[in-house]
Amino acid sequence: MSFADIVTAVNDFVWGLPLVILCLGAGVYFSVRTRFLQVAFIKEMVRLLFKGKESARGVSSFQAFAIAISGRVGTGNIAGVATAIVLGGPGAVFWMWIIAFLGAASAYVEATLGQIYKQVVNNEYRGGPSYYIEKGLGMKWYAVIFSIATIFSMTFFLPAVQSQSIASGMETAFNVAPLYTGMAVAVALAMVIFGGVKRIGHVAQVVVPFMAIGYILMAVVIISMNITHVPDVFRLIVKSAFGLEPAFAGIVGVAISAGVKRGIFSNEAGQGTAPHAASAAEVSHPVKQGLVQAFSVYIDTLFVCTATAFMILFTDQYNVADPANPGSFLWQNLPAGVDGPGFTQHAVESVFEGFGNGFVAISLLFFVFTTLMAYYYMAETNLTYLDQNGRHPWLINILRVVTLGTIIYGTTVTAGPAWQLGDIGVGIMAWLNVIAILLLQKPALKALKDYRQQQKEGKDPVFDATALGIKNADYWAGKEK
Repeated sequence: MSFADIVTAVNDFVWGLPLVILCLGAGVYFSVRTRFLQVAFIKEMVRLLFKGKESARGVSSFQAFAIAISGRVGTGNIAGVATAIVLGGPGAVFWMWIIAFLGAASAYVEATLGQIYKQVVNNEYRGGPSYYIEKGLGMKWYAVIFSIATIFSMTFFLPAVQSQSIASGMETAFNVAPLYTGMAVAVALAMVIFGGVKRIGHVAQVVVPFMAIGYILMAVVIISMNITHVPDVFRLIVKSAFGLEPAFAGIVGVAISAGVKRGIFSNEAGQGTAPHAASAAEVSHPVKQGLVQAFSVYIDTLFVCTATAFMILFTDQYNVADPANPGSFLWQNLPAGVDGPGFTQHAVESVFEGFGNGFVAISLLFFVFTTLMAYYYMAETNLTYLDQNGRHPWLINILRVVTLGTIIYGTTVTAGPAWQLGDIGVGIMAWLNVIAILLLQKPALKALKDYRQQQKEGKDPVFDATALGIKNADYWAGKEK
């Protein structure tokens, strides 16, 4: 059995039907338990986004949002959406929407737990699944497993997906050799990550809004030029999602799997990544950051991913693979060798000839760069958790060097293996984290009830873990302030 066969087998095992059911089920469950906060608190999410300021220990709510968006908005929003359409047809987009809507509730729970159980380490806020697994569930061994899985995923598996995609996009648009692209990205990233979490937050708050708005505006232009086809595209997506579109009637199961998989890869709801950034925020109540992180899922999938999907579907620049006959297609309008970012490049290029390839490549460059910043931050947070006493400070520098090396190496990997390795990393983290937040949901639900009550009383909510009976929330109990 070759290495590729082993990777495929592991990916199929990790991303089997049980994980799809677990992620969808958790989203439904948390939506009900929070009384669909993803709808009820939309105005509050937007209001909180621009509230709060950074402190000596933590970043502002917006900076934490930007760091989280850095991780969420990446190659999954350009190449990932195209890959979902290739595998599951236009119907996969519908299931991406569903997992985003439901995932917003999961994102709230994990981000709020991250805030509740955060710690002060070297005068900086640190937190995430490992911290709330240990302090909330009392399962140190489980927390260690999550940290190790996250370090491996964020250092070895996921960066390769990002760098492979940007290398492919730059080669298509500007004929730049992949290795040179990897080296340039690695040098630029080194200038940021060696500056610590504060520098990551400052860079993210500038770059993230710029890149997302520019990309969405391009989609709006293309949609406006095809405005009469909007109902047809919506109809195509919905009909394909339920097997009512003849061309894609036989791949409903694949559409659901691809949509959920690519949706989680893109918006990361429930994966356990966002709590790392959420924990770094300076807020008066954990729910404030939980709601901000729930909103970031909407930005990622309902805006940026939808922008990509519409550009591809409006211009008809996509292929849909036939799962029963490898190498053949149910629908084909592009050459067989075109990969993920190539679909989006062809879509924009078909409307703006001579401009589309470059625009998508540069957009992807920004998306990937900010995502790599977030990946490194999460890996560093988990390494800090494993080395809480700071006895091995040199480990941080090794992590930085290995991360940069993986980025360069990733540009030499083909798309298929890169995506499968990325999926394995995402899948393992999702398994570990979704189970953890299902077991440890009560503090997040108590916090939400408390937040609602204080709002009704006309107060700006302030959190008191002791009053709510939440144990081991040392920071909020005043033991670390």
